[in-house]
Amino acid sequence: MITGAQMKAARALLGIGQKDLAGMAGVSVPTIQRMEASEANVRGVVESLMRVIEAFDRAGVELIGEGARSPRGGRGVRLKEAAPASAGGGADGRD
Repeated sequence: MITGAQMKAARALLGIGQKDLAGMAGVSVPTIQRMEASEANVRGVVESLMRVIEAFDRAGVELIGEGARSPRGGRGVRLKEAAPASAGGGADGRD
């Protein structure tokens, strides 16, 4: 499955906005917004989710599931386990 955070990261890698992704996948912008708002695995209409995943694949982004290997190699981004929230604010200490 894919998470909302993975979708945002994949869009960032491609340098595209939600409207661009919606057009590539043939879904609506509100659908992309709902998917990206998911805190865990994206939920919704399976067909819409598959369209988004296929759009990322066509654009050259491989979505890697939890604990999965990337058989094709290449560059990528993967989150480690979630870091504990700090009382000091953001990672750069500016918050």
